[in-house]
Amino acid sequence: MDVFPDAEVKRVDLYDFPFHGCKSCFACKRINGAHYGKCVQKDDLKPILEELVHADGIILGSPIYLSDVTGNMRCFLERFIFPFVAYSKVEVVEHKRMPLAYIYTMNAPEEVSYQIGYHDLHDHFEMGLSGVFTKVEHLYVYDTYQFKNYSRYVSDMFDESKKRHVRQTQFPKDLENAFELGKGVAIRAKQLD
Repeated sequence: MDVFPDAEVKRVDLYDFPFHGCKSCFACKRINGAHYGKCVQKDDLKPILEELVHADGIILGSPIYLSDVTGNMRCFLERFIFPFVAYSKVEVVEHKRMPLAYIYTMNAPEEVSYQIGYHDLHDHFEMGLSGVFTKVEHLYVYDTYQFKNYSRYVSDMFDESKKRHVRQTQFPKDLENAFELGKGVAIRAKQLD
């Protein structure tokens, strides 16, 4: 990254390891508990969660499946966010506030995503993240190219040539926008130091 050449970046793909969502064991809320503010579940997600609480910034990304982020992302978010939420009017679980960004990718064209109401759904979702960390910046990537060969899949509702054109003309811009989003997270992380 030009702005911060010494920045360390780690990519985690949630499909690479088995884990599950929150089980409502409430160990993260137990008064004077050893795991207060931390997820107690022992699985492959635990070490990642432990790393994340020390991160200076986080960029999340998910394709949109059935109008929402993937099931794996939902499970991750339950485990990541819930320990920081105190069931108290006065007490706050102390944690590092960090800038967050979210990249949503979807097969739907932009106008369809508004008709369906994706943005309203994601605004509500981001409100929860913002309450725990900082205001979430986001990037929407529309009309994604899903198959290398559309003729091999039931996909006749799509015009492959249009999809290819979007990939050739818009995808490079989306990549640049994602880079700028990441740069913004790094800048905001420096400002929070």
